[in-house]
Amino acid sequence: MKLLFVFLIVQLFVAAGITGCHNATTAGPRGYYLSASGNDENDGSRRYPWKTIQKLNRHNVAPGDSVLFEGGKTFTGKLLIDSNSGGSERYPLLISSYGDGHAKINGGNASALVLYRTKYVTLKNLDLLGSGRKSGNTKDGLSLINCDHITLDSLDITGFQKSGFLIYSSTDILASHIYAHENGAAGIAVEAGRGKKESRNIQIRNCRAENNPGDPTNLTNHSGNGIVAGHCTNLLIERCKATNNGWDMPRIGNGPVGIWCYESDSVTIQHCLSYRNKTSVGGADGGGFDLDGGVTNSVIQYNLSYENQGSGYCIFQYWGASPWYNNVIRFNISENDGLVSDSRAGIYVWNSSGDASQFHDCLVYNNTVYNEKEAAVSYSEKSERKRFGFYNNIFVAKDSLIRGIKGEDVFLGNNWWSLKKRSGKMPGLNRNPHFTNPGNTRLTSFPQAMFHSYDLPSMSVLRNHGVDIHRMPELTSGNTSLIVKHGDIDFNGRPVPARGIGACF
Repeated sequence: MKLLFVFLIVQLFVAAGITGCHNATTAGPRGYYLSASGNDENDGSRRYPWKTIQKLNRHNVAPGDSVLFEGGKTFTGKLLIDSNSGGSERYPLLISSYGDGHAKINGGNASALVLYRTKYVTLKNLDLLGSGRKSGNTKDGLSLINCDHITLDSLDITGFQKSGFLIYSSTDILASHIYAHENGAAGIAVEAGRGKKESRNIQIRNCRAENNPGDPTNLTNHSGNGIVAGHCTNLLIERCKATNNGWDMPRIGNGPVGIWCYESDSVTIQHCLSYRNKTSVGGADGGGFDLDGGVTNSVIQYNLSYENQGSGYCIFQYWGASPWYNNVIRFNISENDGLVSDSRAGIYVWNSSGDASQFHDCLVYNNTVYNEKEAAVSYSEKSERKRFGFYNNIFVAKDSLIRGIKGEDVFLGNNWWSLKKRSGKMPGLNRNPHFTNPGNTRLTSFPQAMFHSYDLPSMSVLRNHGVDIHRMPELTSGNTSLIVKHGDIDFNGRPVPARGIGACF
């Protein structure tokens, strides 16, 4: 009977996830503390804390444990949590700060924190430092590699040559309030070894990617992106900001983007702000937002882009990418984008694959594009495509409203207005939209209240002279259904008239 009782108790602990490499004298989860005045000969308690990351790396932490660094102090070295450590669904592992302020982990020329093949870990309230993208650092700041169920909140990451924060071949990741700045390749990046399934179920919310200039060692491709995601499925990027990225990319020829994805499926980018990001002069791309090569079943909606050197909204397919199809760009605003890249427009379409069967089924509707110096929409000389439709958009520009050849693309219910008072009219409406305050956006965070610069006057004809896309069978039935899953609210969250034109009502 006694043996049976002991067996049952052990089974209860296993079911609760309270197993792992605790000290023999420790019953259940415990806290481990690190202090600048600690000693590695101590037991790691709050009263007798450890001093170094090296001591922590030699100790396996278990489900329910917490690792707490003294706030306001700096700890040198790379913290590694691998498959020998981690949490459980019921008892996650916590790594954070205690006391006043954030603790700092200085990785020097290496990474500051790496999670490798672990799961159920929460990281919060930490600053991660590198020696600088041109001062010796050659790594990512924070890396999640083959991890599951990781939660991150309130992290400041700076000084790394590659990405500030890298998610690689990981699933079920929630990242919020990450501030990634002064890094090289990107502020935040999502990647995987192959295919679109290895990285999946990822949410990036309320994050900032600012002043990530470029990787000085990358001479073969773009760098200096804000938030970039590739080879992933089911990704949400929401209420994030990207600005002043890409100004020191060493390669001329293509360019970085504020917030974008490639080779990915089921991506939603919404309620984000991307402005004043840089690109290479005359580069083929770069910009504010982008659905790039191999993207499928994805949407960019309710975003604000302004004064990016590349286009505000990029629709791209590159040679060698998997097919690009079934994507939507809706209820976004572009202001004075594309003045440096070869697009010279707010929206840019480009396909270097040379094959229209690789680039098809795109719906662009209820966007507002305002460009005081260049065009509204631009097509590259290489832009073969099929079944592209532009509906109920407002296009205002000083230069020619469309640059390049629109081919067989469908344009219905759009309003075109030239600031240059050019002769001739575009098919559709040609009315002055009488915006409230166009061309003067100075927002530095996504508007928490309504953004009125591009509202239509209450009596505007543009409120009811577009097309009702919900009554167009070619858009709402069969394999080309691109709008069924999207709702009927405008940029500011207000109801949209059935035939309304533009992003704001």
